[in-house]
Amino acid sequence: MRAAYFTEYQGPIEVQKLDDPTPANGGVVIKVGATGLCRSDWHGWMGHDSDVQLPHVPGHEFAGTVVAVGKDIKRWKEGDRVTVPFVSGCGHCPECHSGNHQVCDHQFQPGFTHWGSFAEYVAIDYADTNLVRLPDEMDFATAASLGCRFATSFRGVIDQGKVSAGEMVAVHGAGGVGLSAIMIAAAAGAFVVAVDIDDTKLEFAKELGANAVLNARAIDDIPAAIKDLTRGGAHVSVDALGSAVTCFNSVSCLRKRGKHIQIGLMTGDHAHAKVPMDRVVAHELEILGSHGMQAFRYDAMIDMIVTGKLAPQKLIGDRVTLAEGATALMSMNHFAGTGVTIIDRF
Repeated sequence: MRAAYFTEYQGPIEVQKLDDPTPANGGVVIKVGATGLCRSDWHGWMGHDSDVQLPHVPGHEFAGTVVAVGKDIKRWKEGDRVTVPFVSGCGHCPECHSGNHQVCDHQFQPGFTHWGSFAEYVAIDYADTNLVRLPDEMDFATAASLGCRFATSFRGVIDQGKVSAGEMVAVHGAGGVGLSAIMIAAAAGAFVVAVDIDDTKLEFAKELGANAVLNARAIDDIPAAIKDLTRGGAHVSVDALGSAVTCFNSVSCLRKRGKHIQIGLMTGDHAHAKVPMDRVVAHELEILGSHGMQAFRYDAMIDMIVTGKLAPQKLIGDRVTLAEGATALMSMNHFAGTGVTIIDRF
């Protein structure tokens, strides 16, 4: 198969011919129809994720067609159109038994713990537990865009934040995660404030449902500005970027008993960011993380897409070849472009 492959962290990512994968007894092989470029893949290439072992094939948000099944597979067959959460549960540990496959003790992560989807084929373990059937009307590019950013934002906004109509929601960062969170919160009926440093991204945020936008380059005190707009602060605030500044601002902009949702990855110097714990205590704030979403929860998200309440296809920006995607991944830290880049030609 053709696959994007690197042999050293921060080294060149090159398209090479590699052996086709074979399914484990409880796994499948999927022919990749489309796969997304995500900043998490960039973190893996940089060496920020200890799960990534060299040599490596990145890619963790994808959709395609089952082409081979292991002998123990019961729910799937060749020809099924599927996607898969980027965090897949083993199905046997205490967390999986409690329904929390997204924090499985033995999680399988294509593109991190195992070779990923920047390839013509990808092998997936624990397939009976983790595969998600796609509706016939959903194309692979749209389905691939759900795999990490959109699904994690859906869980963050709907399951963790429990956002409801009439609530005030702030989203810090208007990249792929933030734009997804904005669309989902707006679909839930919230008043949404989007924060970023790029006016182009903020204009796009308004197209996706943001009621107000704030450019953090032009405003000295973002929490105060959000409190003015929301008449007291956000009920739910999402750090969709993952920096010391956005995390602090997200907690600080909450009204009493509000919820901070951390979706953006905190790495390097930001991993142990300062948090205003005095405010957390005095105002009884909640701090919650969102790390992927269980396969069984995809049905609720897909129903909202099929009925038109959510339109993740609007988030798709460039469509590129595998070689172009490999090059783009290496430059992701520059935050170029708006929306999700999809590889759909291998």
